[in-house]
Amino acid sequence: MRTFIVKRLAMLVPILLGVATLTFILMYVVPGDPVRALAGERYDEETLARMRTELGLDRPLAVQYVAFLGRLARFDLGRSFVTRRPVAEAIRERFPRTLVLALSAMVLAIVGGIAIGTIAAWGRRPVVSRILMTFSLVGVSMPVFWLGLLLIYLFAIKLRVLPPSGYGGGSIRNLILPAVTLSFASMATIARVTRSGVLDALGEDYVRTARAKGLGERIVLGKHVLRNALIPVITIAGADFGSYLSGSVLTESIFGWPGLGRFVVQAILRRDFPVIQGAVLFMALLFILVNLAVDLSYGAIDPRIRPEGGKR
Repeated sequence: MRTFIVKRLAMLVPILLGVATLTFILMYVVPGDPVRALAGERYDEETLARMRTELGLDRPLAVQYVAFLGRLARFDLGRSFVTRRPVAEAIRERFPRTLVLALSAMVLAIVGGIAIGTIAAWGRRPVVSRILMTFSLVGVSMPVFWLGLLLIYLFAIKLRVLPPSGYGGGSIRNLILPAVTLSFASMATIARVTRSGVLDALGEDYVRTARAKGLGERIVLGKHVLRNALIPVITIAGADFGSYLSGSVLTESIFGWPGLGRFVVQAILRRDFPVIQGAVLFMALLFILVNLAVDLSYGAIDPRIRPEGGKR
């Protein structure tokens, strides 16, 4: 276990170095000049030259790249071109809001998805199963931005029971719509995977043995069926949760949620290179750590699975 964790953590350095290098290169390949974006519509060449010197953009790319890596080695993500605030400080300010949204959406997705998938597989009424699976198909197919707009129209404009957007100081009422929107596709996917896993497990010998011993259906379902059907669910949940933490760009933009995703979108529009580079690195680190946690959780659910991926 310890060796596995050390190996995975050791991979952080080359992965983050690759992400940092690719991000740095793309900043200078994509169209757009950060200095002109800062200067606005009225500018002269002398002002642009002075601003480039102040931001260090007049130096050769190789020199800028070395300076960029030097800052990273000191855990310094630089300062925003626009606000001149440290990027790390801005990320610390916005990430907790994204974390709250991501956790809320993930809880909804896991609880709702497992419940829907289990009822669809375990239920004795085919009509209920078809309705639930149709719901999951719609959830997988519906774009996030369209679902968000529909929820705003229904609950904020027509029924007027929830606010259409904004953070609201962290109010739960402001959290409901973006959390539901963000969780919908994951919930539908988890429901389909859970149903498939439960149906497969119901045909296994250990389930028949458990029933032959006289165990109740709830014990069979909870202890034997669901436990063995949860491995693919954890994989999906881990990948989706990593993407949630990396900044749910569309959801945060639609609902005006001041999290990391919306922060990155604004930085891209402003050509704020340090913010983009720092946020992308932070997102990559989060995604790697979440995937490590998912791999470790496999052994907790199924002791037969080793962290290295083998079996006893």
